[in-house]
Amino acid sequence: MSAPTSPADLFRHSLRLLLDKDIPAWVALWAEDGLMEFPFAPAGWPARLEGREAIAAYMRPYPSRIDLHDFPALTIHQTTDPETIVVEMRGVGRLVETGGPFDMTYIAVVTVRDGHITSYRDYWNPLAALTPGTDGTDGTDFAGSSR
Repeated sequence: MSAPTSPADLFRHSLRLLLDKDIPAWVALWAEDGLMEFPFAPAGWPARLEGREAIAAYMRPYPSRIDLHDFPALTIHQTTDPETIVVEMRGVGRLVETGGPFDMTYIAVVTVRDGHITSYRDYWNPLAALTPGTDGTDGTDFAGSSR
């Protein structure tokens, strides 16, 4: 498969990699100096990850925390900047540790330059993460990063 060329195609490809639990390939979509932000992160959770290595460390344990099954609702909005998209989506699956359901809605603002993600602002619902059974009883967040 040739490399995705548009931000929307690259984002769709990134979701396929998450469903395939191919975190190394997902991380490879990022620019070396990529920035991932979580503006609504609860206290003690990471609000900003700077650089591909920090993003890789954050995402590495993701498949052992969340078994994603699908993104049943995905809408990608073009912006006036051809490198930036706004994404509305829902991810569903199960929490690996408890077997409980995972169902999260997101809005993300994603910028892609030269075929790599340079910026990803993830506006997810922190209240869902604070629900008993979903907050990582071992002191970690969804992706397994220490809080």
